[in-house]
Amino acid sequence: MPEGDILRRTAVTLSAALDGSVVVAAELRWPSVAAVDLSGRTILSTHSYGKHLFTRFDDGRTVHSHLRMEGSWRLRPNTDTPTRASLASLARNPFDRAVIATEHWTAIGHRLGMLDVVPTRDEGTLIAHLGPDLLADDFPGVGLPEALRRFAEQGSTPVAEVLLDQRVVAGIGTIYMAESLFARRLWPWTPADQLADPASLLMTARVLMERSVAAQHGTGSDNDPWVVRSVHGRRSRPCRRCGTPVVEGQAGVPPMERPVFYCPACQRPD
Repeated sequence: MPEGDILRRTAVTLSAALDGSVVVAAELRWPSVAAVDLSGRTILSTHSYGKHLFTRFDDGRTVHSHLRMEGSWRLRPNTDTPTRASLASLARNPFDRAVIATEHWTAIGHRLGMLDVVPTRDEGTLIAHLGPDLLADDFPGVGLPEALRRFAEQGSTPVAEVLLDQRVVAGIGTIYMAESLFARRLWPWTPADQLADPASLLMTARVLMERSVAAQHGTGSDNDPWVVRSVHGRRSRPCRRCGTPVVEGQAGVPPMERPVFYCPACQRPD
């Protein structure tokens, strides 16, 4: 599942192309919002919160999407001004669930896992159950104390599971859970209430995700210095720090279990 860094990068990309533009044609291919007409509306901004994306319009409405496991938003430059009739040729894949076209760009929501249109004033109701957004500008000063309060409520829950719990802090998935624990040399199943410095762990996750956002135009490969994975997805390959083969464990219980990659030498149980 795309994590908070991907949603932030998506928001930045969409905003750069669409903010201030008038929608010339749009189609929301989702049963509950199929009748919504966005034509003629001006796009104000797109922003992310954790793993959620919000695109605001000048009539007080917001298009809310969640990428789930395979979703993405793609931009296509227009050679001609799109019309409602031409949208079928611009987005012909059956998994294209949203098409929003301006004079110069067409945004296509592909394999979206969730799509809503809500009053902008009600955005908060969709994310009220979530913890603070790890990548929010004010996280270090405002969000971190609240995240630490929620972290402390988890008792002896393994720290890997706490990091994945969006109700504690929003945006971390299996990649940054594993990479943050590796960076801090923490055993993934350390009880949360035995962690000496959870603030440093959360801020480490934030720094790693910020680097990914900053590398928006990077290759995304192992040669990209900002997105190199130390342990995630590297089972049986040598640890980049000590050379010990990386192993894969499990956080949570079926059917909600998630993979946990770690170095058994660098991340010994204390």
